[in-house]
Amino acid sequence: MPVIETLGGALFGAVLQVLFDRLDSRQVLDYFRARKLDEKLLKKLKRKLLSINAVVDDAEQKQFRNAYVKAWLDEVRDVLLDTEDLMDEIDYEFSRYELEVESRTNSSKVCSFESRIVEVLDDLESLLNQKDDLGLKNASGVGVGLRLSSNVSQKLPSTSLVVDKVIYGRDDEKEMILKWMTSDTEKHSQLSILSVVGMGGLGKTTLAQHVYNDPMIEDKFAIKGWVCVSDEFDVFMLTKAIVGAIIKSKDDSVDLEMVQGRLKEKLAGRKFLLVLDDVWNEDRDQWKALQTPLNYGEKGSKILVTTRSNKVASIVQSNKVHELKQLDGDHSWQLFAKQAFQDDNPQMNGEVKEIGTKIVEKCKGLPLGNSWMSITF
Repeated sequence: MPVIETLGGALFGAVLQVLFDRLDSRQVLDYFRARKLDEKLLKKLKRKLLSINAVVDDAEQKQFRNAYVKAWLDEVRDVLLDTEDLMDEIDYEFSRYELEVESRTNSSKVCSFESRIVEVLDDLESLLNQKDDLGLKNASGVGVGLRLSSNVSQKLPSTSLVVDKVIYGRDDEKEMILKWMTSDTEKHSQLSILSVVGMGGLGKTTLAQHVYNDPMIEDKFAIKGWVCVSDEFDVFMLTKAIVGAIIKSKDDSVDLEMVQGRLKEKLAGRKFLLVLDDVWNEDRDQWKALQTPLNYGEKGSKILVTTRSNKVASIVQSNKVHELKQLDGDHSWQLFAKQAFQDDNPQMNGEVKEIGTKIVEKCKGLPLGNSWMSITF
């Protein structure tokens, strides 16, 4: 198979992956709700993109034998780029709204988001109506959108195990966090909390994994534990999970009184490190309830929180907040090259590198390692 065919599919896949990460962002949803926009439009857009993705692979294979299919793909590309531009504008307006730069956002600007999403939906629907005439089939014979939905939308819980020994572009940030972790100079009470904040796909979990497993940590804490929190913030179940992470076995407590007492007993007089990965909860009372037994650890105990929301970082009363930014161009390329080219593929000619560079540019500094791992050249 010509390399350009696979590269084209990878480029579409990278753009779609970025769009799905942004559509799944709590920030976008919060902005729509705050501005009383129709959030159902976001779900419709996601479904249409899923449907497009299901036939893109087939179109990639057929474009070189059918000029009409190639023209169809060109139109798909243009609509995806328009969608990406729209998401950029929504992100920008959200930043203005969150920082309260303006007390009132231009109402016509806000309303235009809805009308432009409707236009994109119409364009995607028109393209999908053409797929049967062009003889395009869903990938692997599965239902429309099923494959991408299962791979992208359903996120597996994280663990503390490091998948890749190399962490690209985050060495300075790792050292900063390790310095904070191992420092005893802070004049706080028993517990110190650091929140790593950033949009989905930036590598917050990977950074936390590397910190958690660094040898510098081993001698500093008597107890370590890792818990993936995600959307559901159930104080009883999370406390059980924390106890289980500490004792390395399943906790059999039957109520909150029992499990909080057990956690207090395990932590009392001992310095601990707890990682709470992917926290979404913005209810201060829920957080206080979870934190109560954690306050019994020895002075110098630390909690590392990863979250997409600055509000969460405020809710947990972070002593320090670190905002994770996108990778720079060089580090983005290094990560991509490792996954796609195994670092030094001898067949990587100028054309391959040029299109690979376009994929990196479309990802806009997002590591998105899992999607890159699926790309083969």
